[in-house]
Order: sequence, then structure tokens, then C-alpha cells
Amino acid sequence: MKKLITIVLLPLLFMAACKKDLTSINVDPKSPLTYPSAAFFTGAQKNMMDLLQSTNVNVNIFRLIVQHWTPTTYTDEARFDLGTRQVPRQMWNAIYRDVIRDLREAKVLMADELLSPVPAEDAVIRQNQTAILEIMEVYAWFYLVTTFGDIPYSEAMDVENTQPVYDDQQTIYMDLLSRLDAAINNLDVSGDSFGASDLIYNGDVEAWMKFANSLKLKMGMTIADVGSQAQSIVESAVAAGVFTSNADNAELQYLGAPPNTNPLWVDLVQSGRKDFVAARTVVEKLVTLDDPRLEVFVTPDSSGTGHSGGIPGESNNYAAYSKPGDAFIDPTLPGIFLSYDEVEFYLAEAVERGYNVAGTASQHYNNAVTASIMYWGGTAAEATAYLSQPGVAYNSSNWKQSIGEQKWLALYNRGWDAWIEWRRLDYPALVKPPTAFSDIPLRFTYPVPEQNLNRANYDAASSAIGTDQVTTRLFWDVS
Repeated sequence: MKKLITIVLLPLLFMAACKKDLTSINVDPKSPLTYPSAAFFTGAQKNMMDLLQSTNVNVNIFRLIVQHWTPTTYTDEARFDLGTRQVPRQMWNAIYRDVIRDLREAKVLMADELLSPVPAEDAVIRQNQTAILEIMEVYAWFYLVTTFGDIPYSEAMDVENTQPVYDDQQTIYMDLLSRLDAAINNLDVSGDSFGASDLIYNGDVEAWMKFANSLKLKMGMTIADVGSQAQSIVESAVAAGVFTSNADNAELQYLGAPPNTNPLWVDLVQSGRKDFVAARTVVEKLVTLDDPRLEVFVTPDSSGTGHSGGIPGESNNYAAYSKPGDAFIDPTLPGIFLSYDEVEFYLAEAVERGYNVAGTASQHYNNAVTASIMYWGGTAAEATAYLSQPGVAYNSSNWKQSIGEQKWLALYNRGWDAWIEWRRLDYPALVKPPTAFSDIPLRFTYPVPEQNLNRANYDAASSAIGTDQVTTRLFWDVS
């Protein structure tokens, strides 16, 4: 009888033990079931900067398009072949999926975190966090709409809608500016925000206020050639307070070890590849102007003392030509979202356009060039000597050339922004490679999956912008 009781009880005891442990044995303590909203914000910041910094030809080929760099062997992308590697698709996915979606997820999680009552000081923090998430999202959308034109926007992030409509590019742009204004108005400098989860400003709300106004200035100047709205946008941004020194720069500081190094180090050093040299276009300009940034931007060529660049779009001998300078193979090189020199160039242009902005165009231009030189380790004396040269001194009679050429140099290593500004200002006078697949792109074509899986909306968008070609000008890019 005892044996029978034991046999009956053992399964019951085993079941009780299993019932007790089931809720814990399937939980991986290293893989949490929920994540704080700040984690998605941090991820979105890094993903956006990784995309801006990358020189992987599957994703970011803008250094090649604006002829800062050129390839040694694989020349298709420098000749504007966007299709073989599906560059537009990779970029499109990276912003929608890895940046905007993460920012939206942070907002959703934040809303859940706010379901219970919070102290007043925490409410201010949440208000600031929500505003900063919105500023970062506007920033990401800016690059999408200035690259493609009409894009999915109002229906874009609906996971159940696999065929979102494409919204009009100008309508999107103006909505982004409205959203940016609302976010700026919601920032409260008396409170904190994300703290150490913020890789740009460490939660400094006042710094975010300057960044948001500087972004508003950037967006206002981008549409300066298409209507009168730009003036009020720019003037209100400047009045509210934009960057005033290099200390304000919006940067993400990379670390010395993977996976948090600057992507340039991954592409240029860790990969062991020798894919790029400096382009002849930029090297000759730096040499001709005796530019103090020359030794920082590029290495000496095979002579050991001189500097020469490869032919854009052609195969180039890696050993023979100047390479990207040592600063760009430093794994800790910061990535720049927006810079003070960029702001000063916008202010110089604003003065020339008759906007109500303090100072003269030449003062702002000189400030911009000086800020760039000093950012890269030069001195104020070097900047003054440089600006005294006839080829550098500000020329108000052709201000687009003065600003366009110097901005192109200042945006070295920021190819995406250099491409946007080149399309706007039409300087420097870049010449396409002789064997190019097309003229220098004025936009990117839509991703191939959009043509296959969202055909009706793709066709409507292509028709609305004119045609889905790289030579189609976007609404703000007038000839």
C-alpha cells in the first residue's frame, strides 16, 4: 500500500513543482520582455548617424556623388548606378525601419509609462522627451523627402497597411516645419530630458532648443528659392536662438571598440579593404587654395610630400593617390548631425536674400569658414590668411559660388548634406564622369520593391513628381 501511495503522489508532486517553475524557467534574464522608451531613442540616434557616416556603397554613396572621394576598383556607384546594389532601397529601409520606427516605438512606450500619475517634475521630463523625439523624427524625414520627393508619410508607419499612399513632397515638408514648431514650443528648459540616454546632448534641453532652431533655419533655407514662406521661417528661427559656436555642434561621440565605432573605421580599417582614394576634384581645390584643412582631409600621395586625387568614377591606383586623412580612420571620430559652420553659411545666404538677420553676409561667411578650419584643428590666424586670398575672399556679386564652394569643403565627410547643398546652390561646378550612367543625380529613384508591391501608389507618385528618374528636380531645387 505504501508503494502504491508513493507512486500516486510522485506525479502530483512533480506537477506541483513544474507549475511553480514554469513562469520563471522560460524567462531569459539577459533578454528583457519590455524595454524603456529611452532605449529606442538611443538606438534611433545611433542608427541615423551610422547611416550618415557610412561609406558602404550599398547604403551611402554621397561622398562619391559630390566627388569628395572616388573608388579604386568598383566604380559603378561613382558613375551613378543606383540599381545594381539597390542603394535607394537600402537607404529607404534604414530610415523608415531603423530610425523613424524606433522613434515611434519610443513614443508608444512613453505613453504606456505615463498611464499612472507622475510627479510634476517628471511630467516636465516626459514633455521634453516627447518634444525631442519629435525633433529627431523631423530630422529623419527631412533626409527622406529631400532625397526622394513624394514619399509615404501619412500612412507610412501603419504596419497593417502594406500599400501606403505617397504624400506630396511640399505638403510633407510644410507639415514637418509645423511639427518642429510645436516641438520647440513644448521644450521646457527648466526641466531635464533623456540624460545619458541622449547620445547627442546628454539630455541638455537648452542645447536641444538651439539644435531645433538651427534645424528650422536649415529647413527654411532649403526652400528659399520657392516662395516667400522661407523668410519668416528663417527669421523666427534666428530670433529664437541658433548655434553660436562649435561648442553647440550636434555630434554623436563614437567609441574605440566595436560595435560602437564610427562606421568609417569599419569600412576603411576593420574591413581591410582599400576601396577609396580622395577625388581629384576636392584635392585640386584644396591644393590650389592652399587650404589649411588639406593635411587633415587627405594624406600625401605616393610622392610622400605632394597631394593628388583619383579620377572620379574611374578605377584608381590606391597606392598612387591621396587617401582620406588619418582623422577619418579614427574609430572615435564624432559624427555630426548639424554644425555651427553650416548655420553661419545659412546666415550669410539669408542676408544676401534680404532677410532680417543681423550682421553682414561677409561676416557670417568668414565666421563659417573660420569655424570649419578651427574645428579641424586649424587656428584663427590660418583662417584669416586663408580668407584674404582672392579665390576665397567673399564675393557678394556671386555669393552662391562663394558660399557653395566653401560649404562643399566644410561639409567634407558629410556627403549627404553636401549633395543637398550642391543641388540648391549649383556650386561647385561638378562634372559627371565620362562613363557615368546618368547626369549627376538630383534625387534617388524609388526602391524596386515599391514598384512591385505598391505599384498603384508608386505610379501615382512618379507621375506627380514628373518621372521616377534621377534627373527629376524636387520642388525646392530650381535651376
